[in-house]
Amino acid sequence: MAVPKNKVSKARRDTRRSAVSKLPMPAMSVCSNCGAIKAPHKVCKNCGFYKGVAVLKMDEE
Repeated sequence: MAVPKNKVSKARRDTRRSAVSKLPMPAMSVCSNCGAIKAPHKVCKNCGFYKGVAVLKMDEE
């Protein structure tokens, strides 16, 4: 079992732990076909278009 050789101060411990909570928000882009917000380089879940080409056949509602 690993045993720490020296005590880790509260400041050093908390600094390390706080870095995880500061993850950036994921990037989002706007669909060129319908204008919905989508992840970049992905097919639009709203209309099924990617780079102006219909990739998925979506049901019309």
